[in-house]
Amino acid sequence: MNQIELPSSLVSPEWLSKHLTHQDVVVLDASWHMPASGRNGAEEWQQQRIPGSRFFDFDGRIKDQHTSLPHMLPDEKLFSKEVSALGISNHHIVVIYDSLGLFAAPRAWWMFRAMGHHKVAVLNGGLPAWQQAGLPLEQTAPAAVPPGQFSARLQPGWIADADIVARALQQNNSRVLDARSRERFSGTAADPRPGVRAGHMPGALCLPFNELLQDGRMLPEQELAAIFAPLLTPEQTLICTCGSGVTAAILALGAELAGHKNIAVYDGSWTEWGGSADRPVEKDVC
Repeated sequence: MNQIELPSSLVSPEWLSKHLTHQDVVVLDASWHMPASGRNGAEEWQQQRIPGSRFFDFDGRIKDQHTSLPHMLPDEKLFSKEVSALGISNHHIVVIYDSLGLFAAPRAWWMFRAMGHHKVAVLNGGLPAWQQAGLPLEQTAPAAVPPGQFSARLQPGWIADADIVARALQQNNSRVLDARSRERFSGTAADPRPGVRAGHMPGALCLPFNELLQDGRMLPEQELAAIFAPLLTPEQTLICTCGSGVTAAILALGAELAGHKNIAVYDGSWTEWGGSADRPVEKDVC
């Protein structure tokens, strides 16, 4: 087969359908749902999926197993082992989707970027867009796949911890954007996690992730650029945060599509910051 290249970090159902059977393309379902939803991404993937897709479990398997914080990025060794077990090697093009349209897939996209894999994209609109396009689903038992040989190379520039965020909040060359709702950012709504304070980091700006989306799809690049333009300059380093590091990746993906280069995700996000008495918290209108 001829070699193919990704058009960007976002691909359409039509693009994926055209290249679905290419030997270099691997499709991952990274569906994750808020605990209160009662939904289970892995179980739903077992029942129906984009043909040939494998399940990328960043909440249970492909995470740091030695922290109480949810689905934190694992080390290179664990990531390499789990991704290889999914039949992925470094030469593969990885396309990631989720069952909500565009919610959890960017988290997996960011994980691959943070681990040095650039040939990765998100399916715009996810499984709903695939179905709306009339494309086929697989509903038989998932097939076993032979292991790949994936070697991760951690890229620190894509990752921020609490200390990096604290310094960035004091610097003009950085901007911290919070993807949570305006109610949670302002502190008028309680945090859903026990022991986590309401409010936001002093100096952070609020950009709810759903303002980058329409009908479960990412807005066009020009519209994304117009949203980010008042919030940060092209020269500033962007750090994206949210509740637990999932929807922050939607901001990271949107910023990259809008042309920004220096982008990181605060992995611990508000669960870590708001849960620590040592970190300052503000409440005000967003």
